Amino acid sequence: MHSATRRSSFRGLGGGLALLFVLLHAPCFWAQTAAPSDAVGTIRVDATPGHAINSFDPASALGSSVDVLSRRDIDMVYSPHILQESLSAGWGPITYRNNTELRMAAWHWTENGTWSDGAHRSGYFTGSTDLKEPTRYILAYALPHRGFATSGDRPVQGPNLSYWKSNPYLTSKFTGESDALHPQWVIVDLGAAKPVNAVRIQWASPYATKYQVEYWDGTGDALDFDACPKGEWKPFASGVVNNAQGGSSTLKLSETLVLTRFVRVLMTESSNTCDEHGSGDIRNCVGYAIQQVSVGTVDPSATFSEVVKDPAQEGTTFCASSIDPWHSSEDVYEGGGYQHSGFDLFFTSGLTNNLPAMIPVSMLYGTPDDAAAQIAYIEKRGYRIGYIEMGEEPDGKHAMPEDYAALYLQWAAAIHKIDPKLKLGGPIFEGVNEDIRIWPDAQGRSSWMGRFIGYLKAHGRLSDLSFVSFEHYPFEPCSITWKTLYTEPRLMKHILQVWREDGVPKDVPLMVTENHLSAQLTGPMTTIFAALWLADNVGSFFEGGGAAFYHSPIQPQGIQSSCLGWASWSNFVSNEHYDIKGYTSPYFAAHMINLEWVQHRAGVHTMFNSSSDIKDSEGNVLVTTYAVHRPDGNWSLMMVNRDENNPHSVRVLFDDSKNRNGSFAGPVTFVTFGSEQYVWINDGLNSHADPDNPPVATTITAGSGTKFTLPKASITVLRGRVVGPKE
Repeated sequence: MHSATRRSSFRGLGGGLALLFVLLHAPCFWAQTAAPSDAVGTIRVDATPGHAINSFDPASALGSSVDVLSRRDIDMVYSPHILQESLSAGWGPITYRNNTELRMAAWHWTENGTWSDGAHRSGYFTGSTDLKEPTRYILAYALPHRGFATSGDRPVQGPNLSYWKSNPYLTSKFTGESDALHPQWVIVDLGAAKPVNAVRIQWASPYATKYQVEYWDGTGDALDFDACPKGEWKPFASGVVNNAQGGSSTLKLSETLVLTRFVRVLMTESSNTCDEHGSGDIRNCVGYAIQQVSVGTVDPSATFSEVVKDPAQEGTTFCASSIDPWHSSEDVYEGGGYQHSGFDLFFTSGLTNNLPAMIPVSMLYGTPDDAAAQIAYIEKRGYRIGYIEMGEEPDGKHAMPEDYAALYLQWAAAIHKIDPKLKLGGPIFEGVNEDIRIWPDAQGRSSWMGRFIGYLKAHGRLSDLSFVSFEHYPFEPCSITWKTLYTEPRLMKHILQVWREDGVPKDVPLMVTENHLSAQLTGPMTTIFAALWLADNVGSFFEGGGAAFYHSPIQPQGIQSSCLGWASWSNFVSNEHYDIKGYTSPYFAAHMINLEWVQHRAGVHTMFNSSSDIKDSEGNVLVTTYAVHRPDGNWSLMMVNRDENNPHSVRVLFDDSKNRNGSFAGPVTFVTFGSEQYVWINDGLNSHADPDNPPVATTITAGSGTKFTLPKASITVLRGRVVGPKE
């Protein structure tokens, strides 16, 4: 295994020249221009002028990300050596991930600001735009009005958990439309189907004056949007309530028992009475609040009994449509293990590569005034913003598209008052491979994205959506095999097409803003598998029409055990002190993508269709190809040999519409990285790569008959001039 010192000096030579440094120490099979056998495949590039399928500027389209860190980690990551190492993989811009919102908490991008109830240091916090001391850490605050709701995430814990209350910004006072268009709900998940015919609700203020209690009639998990819930919500026979008076209410829902796992309380009209925080702020007096809800049965004597669960069964859980972002100074979570990088530290450290950064604003658990203040502060500091993501993973919080859209429009209006030129987007979906299907609305529409786009159109505000972003975690972590690799291009192109079919206009860019093999750590993340996957991932994204791609994460992380072996999310193998002991395969794949295939800060690259005829006996394409015409006039072809065991020899032809063939001619740079350079050794906490070598390169004098040998399990880039239909 190579030391960090040796690798750093190697990279100091820069780009392709650096690769020549290792030629005397590298295998020479890649330099052959003749096939080792008669089996020669063909790679074809459609180089016809006018047939370009995409164009992108790597300096704005190929980046990485930074996420939640402990305070100790922040102090170490933002050190000159680690920053230099982190940037050395060649990624350009960076996106800042908002893990605080992911965990159902309010984040304070600054601790300087005002509370709506200043006397008690509580309520709704708005950060100050005063340029005081630079911010180094961002703290999370638990939400007391989360109450019993979990929404399926791991909420930040706080000392003052009280009752559940819905988000006031989803009421007519702020949306300008009827509350019935944004019904709020609480779902009781019993964990397994149980016979029920009664519900007990202890209301707080404001309470629902009109609501109905429903049960899920269907198969599967009603809350698993990824699995497209199959069924419908049906009101209990006696579940519709009008003119309710709040307080504690036990409602007999039907004469007969209904077998169901999920019970929903759907609220459409509010008492608009003020909660315990008083009438000084209208946000205290709108929406709905429940102290507790229980599901069970009533006997002939009207005695209520809550559902009894077997000891082996999971406890009852509760999911809510939204959460009131009210909190207090006492709810701060200052644990050193959970922080975010302060914006001053983030922007001045060098991590942004002196490029505009994609940043988040808190939306699901924030306020529009605070989001606008955050943007005003960043711009007053002179920091460059490329894009703004609105909220974080609303599908994972079970937010309805109309609710997310209503918040989006309020936040967009507030931010665009600060700077109308800013580019806003979302919804930042969790990694999915198929359309997100939710419970049908009154028109029978079940596509989350389709309904979100429809809401913006109906309100004449589609222009506020400058881009659509989503995460890409394509594989189940414990089911990955080598053949899983073959599915990536199809999965990526398919989900891009899904969003277009849902109604995302062609002129609205699609962006992957968080990305890895799986949402959970898995052993292949540090094997050669990950390198090949990443090359296919990036290539197929742009081939499918994508606009900007951000890989995760940029900073070092230690190795951990997973179901398929020891691995790291990161580009590096490091210990708890961030001492870099080696490099993982995604690091070298990033080198191939960013420093060989494309050229950052050179301008727009144009992409053309390419294909290979190399397949296995089952019809799987073994060599995938991605062709770009670079601003320097060179053609660059990235080829991924996904055959785990065999090299393949290929001819490369550049075709035009008249079936004339061109080819690489003259000096051609040939760079390859694969299983000959890198092998991951799974050895517990001592896991590492051996060998752990960088890509190797040579220059080949090519002509129309040149055959190129692609090593087994490898990424290869050919770069040079083409003589033929397009010169």
